[in-house]
Amino acid sequence: MKDDLCIDIDPSLTENNLATAEDWRKALSKVVPAVVVLRTTGCRAFDTESAGVSSATGFVVDKRRGIILTNRHVVKPGPVMAEAMFVNREEIPVYPIYRDPVHDFGFFRYDPGAIQFLNYEEIPLAPDAASVGVEIRVVGNDSGEKVSILAGTLARLDRDAPQYKKDGYNDFNTFYMQAASGTKGGSSGSPVIDWQGRALALNAGSKLSSASAFFLPLERVVRSLKFLQEAGNFSTNTWAAVTIPRGTLQATFLHKGYDETRRLGLQRETEQLVRNSTPSTETGMLVVDSVVPGGPAHNHLEPGDVLVRMNGEVVTQFLKMETLLDDSVEQKIELQIERGGTPMTVDLLVQDLHTITPDYFLEVSGAVIHPLSYQQARNFRFNCGLVYVAEPGYMLFRAGVPRHSIIIKFAGEGISRLEDIISVLSKLSRGARVPLEYINYKARHQRKSVLVTIDRHEWYAPPQIYKRDDSSGLWTAKLALQQESPLLVSGIYPVEQDLSNHAGSCTGEVSPKDYRPEEVSQEPTDGVTSVEISGELAAEGPNAQDDSDNETKKRRVEEHSSEDGNVIADCSLNERAEERLKESGSPEDSVLRDYQVAAPVEATSVAERVVEPTLVMFEVHVPSSCMLDGVHSQHFFGTGVIVYHSQTMGLVAVDKNTVAVPVSDVMLSFAAFPIEIPAEVVFLHPFHNFALVAYDPSALGAAAASVVRAAELLPEPALRRGDSVFLVGLSRSLQATSRKSIVTNPSAAVNIGSSDVPRYRATNMEVIELDTDFGSTFSGVLTDERGRVQALWGSFSTQLKFSSSSSEEHQFVRGIPIYKISQLVDRITSGTEGPPRLINGSRRPMPCIRMLEVELYPTLLSKARSFGLSDSWIQALVKKDPLRRQVLRVKGCFASSKAENLLEQGDMVLAINKQPVTCFRDIEDACESLGYSSHDDGNLDLTIFRQGTEIELVVGTDVRDGNGAKRAINWCGGILQEPYPAVRALGFLPEEGHGVYVARWCHGSPAHRHGLFALQWIVEVNGKPTPNLDVFVDVTKAIEHGAFVRIRTVHLNGKPRVLTLKQDLHYWPTWELRFDPETAVWRRKVIKSLDSGVL
Repeated sequence: MKDDLCIDIDPSLTENNLATAEDWRKALSKVVPAVVVLRTTGCRAFDTESAGVSSATGFVVDKRRGIILTNRHVVKPGPVMAEAMFVNREEIPVYPIYRDPVHDFGFFRYDPGAIQFLNYEEIPLAPDAASVGVEIRVVGNDSGEKVSILAGTLARLDRDAPQYKKDGYNDFNTFYMQAASGTKGGSSGSPVIDWQGRALALNAGSKLSSASAFFLPLERVVRSLKFLQEAGNFSTNTWAAVTIPRGTLQATFLHKGYDETRRLGLQRETEQLVRNSTPSTETGMLVVDSVVPGGPAHNHLEPGDVLVRMNGEVVTQFLKMETLLDDSVEQKIELQIERGGTPMTVDLLVQDLHTITPDYFLEVSGAVIHPLSYQQARNFRFNCGLVYVAEPGYMLFRAGVPRHSIIIKFAGEGISRLEDIISVLSKLSRGARVPLEYINYKARHQRKSVLVTIDRHEWYAPPQIYKRDDSSGLWTAKLALQQESPLLVSGIYPVEQDLSNHAGSCTGEVSPKDYRPEEVSQEPTDGVTSVEISGELAAEGPNAQDDSDNETKKRRVEEHSSEDGNVIADCSLNERAEERLKESGSPEDSVLRDYQVAAPVEATSVAERVVEPTLVMFEVHVPSSCMLDGVHSQHFFGTGVIVYHSQTMGLVAVDKNTVAVPVSDVMLSFAAFPIEIPAEVVFLHPFHNFALVAYDPSALGAAAASVVRAAELLPEPALRRGDSVFLVGLSRSLQATSRKSIVTNPSAAVNIGSSDVPRYRATNMEVIELDTDFGSTFSGVLTDERGRVQALWGSFSTQLKFSSSSSEEHQFVRGIPIYKISQLVDRITSGTEGPPRLINGSRRPMPCIRMLEVELYPTLLSKARSFGLSDSWIQALVKKDPLRRQVLRVKGCFASSKAENLLEQGDMVLAINKQPVTCFRDIEDACESLGYSSHDDGNLDLTIFRQGTEIELVVGTDVRDGNGAKRAINWCGGILQEPYPAVRALGFLPEEGHGVYVARWCHGSPAHRHGLFALQWIVEVNGKPTPNLDVFVDVTKAIEHGAFVRIRTVHLNGKPRVLTLKQDLHYWPTWELRFDPETAVWRRKVIKSLDSGVL
């Protein structure tokens, strides 16, 4: 309640209150030129801050040396790139030279000679001029405006430091000033000036529910600035690193009134002593609020202790206390306190505050790990220096380790320092799976154990150590491991199974405080590994689901049909896993016998008993650094079925809502035996909703291999309405579940609309509908009574749109006929002609698909008659297919396909090669009859009906592989790839060039800073066309670090745009990720970096 109270004081009539409008005009004319707009980019998550971009304010306090004062949360504790823009629009780079470990202020430096067209003067600091009732002006970048001047009156000088977040930066051990100036985001770092143009305080934060603004006093700022000014010589490129003495007891004090201290037990004699030793305006004393474990004050000071003296001096103000501490670093200091009315004296060693403020971090698999800072140790009540996860990245996210965790054990070794983590990593190989134990402040008394999988592919750069260099303002990187370390050696190593005790975890959300730092900042919770696909900044950026989101969200959507009879079915959101599946040790014959005895032998049907050994549970993770092809999540679950199993290769069929992209890590858990092994995506059908995934049977072991088998497929005869089938699948606990159902519609056409971000959607498919199932999240297979698989019961992804700006991810399940899967398996196993790929050490040709790249949909013949279709054609189509009674119409052609510009929307496809066609399979069969070689002409003779006229056309077909994305480039934090089928399906590609499509962008990158967002093509760089990725690489390789680049883009909606972007090769080198079919490994290659040693 104290935060909502103000002190109303009638100010005395001093010269401060008699300032005229002319006085303020003169003061502002001097101040405004010295105030700058700061545009900062936090390149990595670190300590209390996430990666992201922001806009704030600063002001010049030393013109000759080029020093700008702003807030600590603007300077940031981690890597930052920043520019300052003066009032005349001159923009210059600025570099951090100091950020206070506790208080909310920091300094940037700049080259004074870079300002050529502006006359300005530094703003003097006058902390002693602040008093209650003084009229002030706050000059800054309020709400993103370039210059904003807000008026107010200082109402309080002794406000408690505002509490912004439970797990973020908070100031403490200082008073704040307060005024009702109504500042908002962007005003951070603004000078609070009086009518003489002097800075009385530094604007820092505000209260959301009122007009209250909070200002930091400048006494400690003045002290720090003097140390910087006395540092000696400097140049425009480097600054002599300055150590500003800062001492701490790792204890937080609050200022309590005398009435409160008396209730805490303060003796009357002590109160009288303090009152006699301090000014009459003093209203209270300092009381211990909290003590950090393991610090100098631990076990010596306790909450509620009232501070009386330090080194014999009565201390009731934060400023005096901090002065004594800063002057006594690494020295003993005597504290006289009263605890419950009992006087006590303690001698404590003052610790150097900089030693518990981390200045280096480890980056591994996108994770940022560093020693726990004093700020977070105070928030979480942990010891400083513990190994802290500032950003989980991919490897730790995949294991379920949330942000703000403390790692205490890794691969069986205790972890107390960051060097311990590096030592363990140096012994591990790619693909190794090791246990990790951690604790989190939300459940601080519970140790949680998870299983961490070291990246099998080169999704990320090798582990690197970043170290802060205060002389340059940059963080320099070097390899954390020796070159001979197994992790740096190429190749994928076998997965070890000798692990146990792996438990899952989940965390809850923390409600934000009513306070916030004033900064226009769009910060995610995922830092550098977080990527976005939206074209605009969002309040919370991460695309992946939060680790705490373990609840299944379901919404029933009534089935409805379009006017043409197409079905959109029940949908629900994708679920996050509640826990990781446990795995067993190496199997032996005795283990097999035990398992077979313990396994449930009573099944509901013969079909369930037959099919269960063929079922597999998928867990799929997609690295955030390479979320390609519009994939909408990083984590998927689903059930697949083994369709081929031999001594050298196993193949599993699964829907593409479980395995969406080839750039992923796939783990298989078998229903036949308790084992989990990795797998690789080998085929993604361009149209049909299924993928084929290969595993190595030798990884199963002899015992598991003896019980795992492939399902018997029954592609013919096709299911008919009224047929009885068995729906068999797996629960999350790997228990087989089945039920008998009736086919209600064996040929329902799928009609899924485009999503906001183009991604795979099933088209030109007919699916099977049942009368009853297990809900929209249950997948498996449909079999006959003998357990022969007739269809894959798969999940389909869709996006339900509630308004033009509101949508939600949903899914539904339908049966996918097994005939196409059976055909492809036969082609793979028989060695058909196709591009080779390495699978389990053997080169195998992978099939290509010939297709008519046209999206079609069925229309009832009764409606086709209304469009003018003749009776003779209607009779011919009914004779061809008396059940469907439909004709196929063109919904759209894929851009750059051979059918483009030949077929038009609304065309009715009547016949191919004079043979009537009524369903999608007719067109597939016609395409397949042409062969699969890209050298064939591949033309189809189509008879179409267009606007009342029957037309004969020769339309070409296209040959596509099932590889999906094979290459991506990360340039300036933008993830670039060739336009994938879901983009081409929209029917538009820029005429200027369409080979460089922005699929994602990373938080804290130049792409984020300058607005190079997703859903657009880069068609020119510095005036040079970029028609494909190879040309783009050649053009950008010639651009140097720090250079501004002019980019011309074209959005998905066809709107062209020109933007400029500043290349940053220090934190964001250009690199390429490419699939190597010779080794079946995704390889990462640096194309251009500032340091030739960067990997």
